[in-house]
Amino acid sequence: MHQTNFIVREPLLDPKQRVIGYELSWQQNGQQVTEADLESLVGFVAAHVVDEDDGWLLREKVLFLDAVPAMLSTDALHALPPQHTVLTIRAQELNNRDTLTAMQALRAGGVGLSIRGADAALLSKNLSRIASYVEVRFTGADVGSQARAYAAAKQSSVRMVGRPVTTWADFDACAALGLDAFVGKLHLTPREGIEVKGMNPAQTIILQLMQMVQNNEDIPRLEAVLKRDPALIYKLLRFINSAGFGAGREVQSLRQAITLLGYAPLYRWLTLLLATASNSGYSPVLMETAVVRARLCELLGMKFLARGEGENLFVAGMFSLLDRLLGLPMKEVLDTVMLPDEVVRALLTRGGVYGPYLALAEACELNSNLVASLAQSLSISPEDVNKAHLSALAWAQNVTA
Repeated sequence: MHQTNFIVREPLLDPKQRVIGYELSWQQNGQQVTEADLESLVGFVAAHVVDEDDGWLLREKVLFLDAVPAMLSTDALHALPPQHTVLTIRAQELNNRDTLTAMQALRAGGVGLSIRGADAALLSKNLSRIASYVEVRFTGADVGSQARAYAAAKQSSVRMVGRPVTTWADFDACAALGLDAFVGKLHLTPREGIEVKGMNPAQTIILQLMQMVQNNEDIPRLEAVLKRDPALIYKLLRFINSAGFGAGREVQSLRQAITLLGYAPLYRWLTLLLATASNSGYSPVLMETAVVRARLCELLGMKFLARGEGENLFVAGMFSLLDRLLGLPMKEVLDTVMLPDEVVRALLTRGGVYGPYLALAEACELNSNLVASLAQSLSISPEDVNKAHLSALAWAQNVTA
């Protein structure tokens, strides 16, 4: 089926702010999504996140996909692992006896089902035979009192997803009341009230190393700086021994690791490390978003830009969230490390060679109407954007794990 739709994603957070899964949907551009569209999404996702040899590529993550009753018996479902799949059905569909029977059969087979638009009356019924999740929608400002009403009706066997939870204060209120998961724009919202006192010592060393790599300083000098942080040495050796570099034997010396890796990949690894070394209170979801964004930028530009430019696209994607991860203004982040002019331009204005790729990667996180026009301006087909998106999501699971 020729694709004209674009996949957009929203992360689901647990009460500890970790990403437990993603809700994937078609970007609607004001048009009605048809049953055939929904079914094609299930098939497309199955084809790109389940590998013949490696199985489920998203590790522990659960995928939430919209569904209609006619899809509850679609063949594509058999390709998805039931324990990692949740289909979302609207509450009004429960009036149909056949739909209830099909839902019971799927639940018996281990597939997750979520009910969207449940009211308090529905929540008080025993839903465990037909649903594993129930989604409650908050309206207006007083999320806390709405969450209390829903929490009072909560059943232990059915997990409750709240949406939209768009502020960390609302998140805290819902988490305290025992809701299990949250959907909103929290992955892009800095946590209020957390004092981040600049960079921690590990990040300072990483930035120094990035500067040295950019200046092509020699390996003994890089080695001397790395030795100031034993945890960094451990991470570098673990990375190089697990990343399939084909060294043939275990790499045990720093010098050997740096030589084997090379300067451009070392720079990219340090960028990743800079984000994961963050100690700010909202980092799990922000960090994963940064990694997915960086990889997606790189994959989107792969066909169109020279080979070495992929590293710059990756760095642009990663740095686009570093201000939030480090708790510093973007200008201050850019003052701390010298980046190529085109990367800086992408970060500050979304212009230049790399900016449009970064803007497209961001639009895929926001269910933005700009996805189609940005892809078109870059001559990237919907199918290629969607493949890159799912591939970036899978890649990020290995890195953040």
